[in-house]
Amino acid sequence: MKVLVTGGAGYIGGTVAGLLASQGHQALVFDNLSHGRRDLLPPGVDFVEGELADRALLENLFISAREQGKPFDGVLHFAALIEAGESMVKPETFFRNNTASSLALLEAMLAHGPRRLVFSSTAAVYGEPESVPIVEEARLQPTNAYGESKLLFEHMLRWFNQIHGLHYASLRYFNVAGAPEGPDGVTRGEAHEPESHLIPLVLDVALGRRASIRIYGEDYATPDGTCVRDYIHVSDLADAHLLALAKLESEGRLIYNLGNGHGFSVREVIESARRVTGHPIPADVYPRRPGDPAVLVASSDKAIRELGWKPRYTQLDDIIRTAWIWHQKRYGG
Repeated sequence: MKVLVTGGAGYIGGTVAGLLASQGHQALVFDNLSHGRRDLLPPGVDFVEGELADRALLENLFISAREQGKPFDGVLHFAALIEAGESMVKPETFFRNNTASSLALLEAMLAHGPRRLVFSSTAAVYGEPESVPIVEEARLQPTNAYGESKLLFEHMLRWFNQIHGLHYASLRYFNVAGAPEGPDGVTRGEAHEPESHLIPLVLDVALGRRASIRIYGEDYATPDGTCVRDYIHVSDLADAHLLALAKLESEGRLIYNLGNGHGFSVREVIESARRVTGHPIPADVYPRRPGDPAVLVASSDKAIRELGWKPRYTQLDDIIRTAWIWHQKRYGG
């Protein structure tokens, strides 16, 4: 296949681009490098720098590929701002980038491009769940602007499918973590600037890059009072994208949760990192952040059943171990 990967210079997009290349597919990464890093792109992957809102540039990519006799078979859409906390301070930025700019991609696809798109959605579309594990039919009521910006694009996809026949898959991720492992060791991991995700922040403490880890709230209705999240390994997530893209050849609309089905609290993540790294990892408690649900745990039964997808990393220590190996290579010398 030949696949356009928007946001492919980021953590998840880059991992998926690497998987495509390793399986003999041709990946073209499209990224504005506002958060992605070109030096983390896999070998053999082509790159174009540009803005998602630039419909003319996107159309030219599709037209050029078709004229060369190698049209795109599909699009994997990762380009987005992802910080839920920031979305509660600057919601307009998230609606402009995640929702409005993504419309330019859909318009370019309708005019000149492929009719298969796999969308990097999020568990944040559910908001505070009524029950866990969360199934795809659960109520959609985001508690932050980030989740709302993603849900609005899901609504657009549904209408483009109904009216224009666009085939799409919305993959609702839970917390993505870890780093890919290959014959030459771990090659890619989380490197957000600034970093806000729990596992890399905890590993920063273990490396001495920060003094302690912050726990935001210890008064939630959970066993230890801290938020509970479902952590999925980035390689398992990458596998699901390729399975979904293939299934879109025969299916018009797919919606799947992607997680490992087990919830771990903030304190449990810290304890796991202490075991893996051998570091004490001091922790300080801060007030809750607005928009943080107490528990987000996925039911991935539908993806397992319909895609034949099976997560390989289900133990938290194993997920953190891969992240720790990469973290030491990148930051520890």
